[in-house]
Amino acid sequence: MLSLHKTPLALLLFTTFVTFFAYSSIGIAKPIDTIQWLDVIAEGGTALMAGLWLLMTLSSRPRGKVTYLLAAGMGLIMLGAWADCMDEFYRVGKEQGWDHWLEAVFTLGGMLVLTAGLYFWRHEQLSLNQHLQKRERLFRDHRAFDRLTQLVDANYLRRLIAMEQERHSQVSNCVALLDINSFHVLNRDHGVEEGDRALQAVAHMLLLNLSNQDVLCRYAGDRFAIYMPATQLADAQKKIDHLCTMVAQMHFYTHNQQVQISLRAVCSEALEELDVLLARLEPLDQKAMFSEATETVVSLARTTVFS
Repeated sequence: MLSLHKTPLALLLFTTFVTFFAYSSIGIAKPIDTIQWLDVIAEGGTALMAGLWLLMTLSSRPRGKVTYLLAAGMGLIMLGAWADCMDEFYRVGKEQGWDHWLEAVFTLGGMLVLTAGLYFWRHEQLSLNQHLQKRERLFRDHRAFDRLTQLVDANYLRRLIAMEQERHSQVSNCVALLDINSFHVLNRDHGVEEGDRALQAVAHMLLLNLSNQDVLCRYAGDRFAIYMPATQLADAQKKIDHLCTMVAQMHFYTHNQQVQISLRAVCSEALEELDVLLARLEPLDQKAMFSEATETVVSLARTTVFS
C-alpha cells in the first residue's frame, strides 16, 4: 500500500533533509558536553513515533482526502519535533528567530491539519458503520445466506414475511422484485466471473441505499427481492425508483471497459405469501423481458435487412 503514496513520502523526506540542512548550515554546532540528551531522546522519540504513525496510516489506507489530511498532520508534527530536536544540536542566533517560527508552524499546523483529517475520518467511519451495521444485522439474525452476495436467501424472506403478516397484519408492508437488464448478455460477452462481480456490485449498491429495517434478498439468479416493513406502496415505489437510479449511475468496469448496468423492478404490498406474491409480480417482469427481447429481435432484423 505504501507504493501508492510515493509522492507524499518523498516530500516528507525532502522536507526533513531541508530542515537538517538549514540548521547545520546556518546554526552553530553545540559542544557535546552541553547537549541535553534527555531532551534529544524526548524530541527525537516524538519525531520517530509521529513518522511511524504516518507510515502505519499510509500503509493501511488508499489515496484520498482523509488519508492525506491525516498523513500531512502527522508529517508536520514529526517535522516540528525534528526541528525541535535539531535545536538541541545547533544554536541559532536570537536575532534570527526563524527556528522558533519553524517549530511553531510545523507543530501547530500539524495539529490543525490532523484535527481536520480526524473530523473527516469520523464522518467516513460513521458512513462505514451504517453499512457494517446492516451487514452485522444480517449475520447476527439471519442464518440463510447466498454464498456469492452474502445476502439472505428466499427461504428466510418467506419466513420473515409470514411472521410479519402474523404479527402486524394491519400494517402496510411492501415487497419489490428487481432483476438486472440483459444480464445474460454480460455473462456471454464478459464471462461468468465478471457476471458474479456485477451481482456483488449491485448487491452492495442496493444495500447501501436501503434503510436498516429493509431486508434485501437474492431471490434467484440475477433477481433480488426487497422486503420493506411498515411502508406504504407509494413510498416503496419511490424507494425502488431511487435504487434503480443509483444502480444505473454506478460505474462498473470489466476488462478495462465500463459496462452499463440497469434494473427493472415491480413493487406491491405484501398481502400474501412470498411465492404467491412473486408469482403475481413475475408476469409484469416477464412482460418487460419479452418487450426487451422483441426490441432486440427487431433491431437485429433491421440490421440484416440494411446490411
